[in-house]
Amino acid sequence: MFKLSYPEIVEKITAKTGMSVDEVEELVKQKLDQLSGLISKEGAAHIIANEKGIKLFDQVSGTLKIKNILSGMRGVEAVGKVTNVFEVRKFKTETREGQVGSFTMGDDTGVIRVTLWNTQADNIRKIKVGDNIKISSAYVRENNGRKELHLNDNSQIGINPSGLVVPDVKPFVITRKKINELKPDEQNIDLLGSVVQVFNPNFFEVCPKCGKRARSDATGRFVCEAHGPVAPSLAYVLNIVIDDGSSTIRTACYRNQVLKLFNSDDLTFIKIKDNPQNFEELKNELLGNLIRVVGKTKVNSMSNDLEFVANLVFPNPDPEEELAKLK
Repeated sequence: MFKLSYPEIVEKITAKTGMSVDEVEELVKQKLDQLSGLISKEGAAHIIANEKGIKLFDQVSGTLKIKNILSGMRGVEAVGKVTNVFEVRKFKTETREGQVGSFTMGDDTGVIRVTLWNTQADNIRKIKVGDNIKISSAYVRENNGRKELHLNDNSQIGINPSGLVVPDVKPFVITRKKINELKPDEQNIDLLGSVVQVFNPNFFEVCPKCGKRARSDATGRFVCEAHGPVAPSLAYVLNIVIDDGSSTIRTACYRNQVLKLFNSDDLTFIKIKDNPQNFEELKNELLGNLIRVVGKTKVNSMSNDLEFVANLVFPNPDPEEELAKLK
């Protein structure tokens, strides 16, 4: 099933009606009150869009613009221009091993990360910033609230194919804010602050095919809602508290961001699960460090507190560069 996030639905309503975000938020609140909280904010926003005759899914087949790529899609075809290329890394779990690499590409509607698994990762060494890319038979996963295109052995990738022209890439706008300026459901927010608290990491099993949580059943097998019984991979999340002088905020960092924070690798960090005492030294090294994080805000459904989810982590920001931004 295709999925739009709440901010994406609100963005479509504002774009097609001319309403402000605050006006749409007020309609959502009224709808939630009307239905006595029996639906989610996303559900309320869907109803409002339907009432106003707004088509949320503009395109679901053919060569998709990046803005029309939705979580849950399979067999996706898309084109774009490469904006960043990341190194290939090897991984090994109790059940499998391989390699994974990624790059980001954009068109005139947005930017998306493309992840290449195993033999597909060899293509990373051929790709450079500015290349035109055509992708076929990809599938879409959601990672920390962001959509990603994933390529497996059945996918195809063309690098600078003849005749392919990609429009100028829509700029990726990141907004620097103070913590006390943050509001719920903000995207692409840039924070700079010091780490004042570090919690122990939480480890959990995920489906190796789609990355979603895999839970054990009565027989002890791990089961994915989409793929049934699986031999799970291990993922992890680390919560830290960042202070920028205006306030503090709890920030969730997932696997790749955790490894960047500690300049570690997957195999080394996973060993902490069975030896949690080894994390104390890492924790003490991180405390007090100035870091930069880019991500989104969300409201914790249990505590109702505003929290931050990091999509990018920069553990050693350049002081001169940061001072220049302040000026």
